[in-house]
Amino acid sequence: MPTDALLPDPWAFLRRHTPARIALGRSGGSLPTARALELAHAQALARDAVQAPFDADEFAARLRPLDPGVLVLRSAAGSRAQFLARPDLGRRLCPESERVLGALPEQARGRGLVILVSDGLSALAAWRQAPGLLAALLPRLEARGFTRAPLLVVRHARVGIVDPVGSALRAEMALILLGERPGMASPDSLGAYFAYGPGPGRTDGDRNCVSNIRPEGLAHEAAAEKIAALLAASRHLRLSGVGLKEGPDAASLSAAQSPAPLGIGSSGCGAIPGPDQVR
Repeated sequence: MPTDALLPDPWAFLRRHTPARIALGRSGGSLPTARALELAHAQALARDAVQAPFDADEFAARLRPLDPGVLVLRSAAGSRAQFLARPDLGRRLCPESERVLGALPEQARGRGLVILVSDGLSALAAWRQAPGLLAALLPRLEARGFTRAPLLVVRHARVGIVDPVGSALRAEMALILLGERPGMASPDSLGAYFAYGPGPGRTDGDRNCVSNIRPEGLAHEAAAEKIAALLAASRHLRLSGVGLKEGPDAASLSAAQSPAPLGIGSSGCGAIPGPDQVR
């Protein structure tokens, strides 16, 4: 009589279609050894992604071919440990970076868009995904007539930092690309959040998100097209957040007559579902 441990898992074929942890099988009352080791490995990758240091200067050098004027700033979080323990510090710049931003020439202010890039909760995601995404995104924005402030690389930033930065530069819109909280199968997933009219008093409901940007999720070219279309619609409608609807292209994106449910083009769930998002 065969034991349960030797019986084939009837759901195993589903593993060909998703990286989700399904059809793991069992050995008695526990996971099979191979699956338990896979889970431990995924947890280790997630921890490493959260704890990994971020060399902002080296990262900015990688982006300089895309924008020679790229600037390096840092949030009010003085260390990785402080950033993880104090999310509020990641939502504002340190005094030194505020002075750097304040010293920018007038021609860098009042632009249509400012783009920030940060490590967020996964420096690995920023390192792997942001350069390729920007290479695909910037030409699309230029083709749609966007004017930009210099690219900003911000160490230890949270999503909310778009508000003080966008307000200081008098930008019409602010977009941040940053590493999302690692999932058990996605330690390198990038999120893109943007707000129309960034400034004090803005909330998550005033921002939109495209998440799970990585080769195994939303590829760079597809993500760039989606982000550019959403930004164009946001600019046209002069709003962002729960009132912005998602369609196949900018022309079909329209504002709702009443607030939309969370998760429809808002940062409540994001335009594209993915791992837990960082705010």
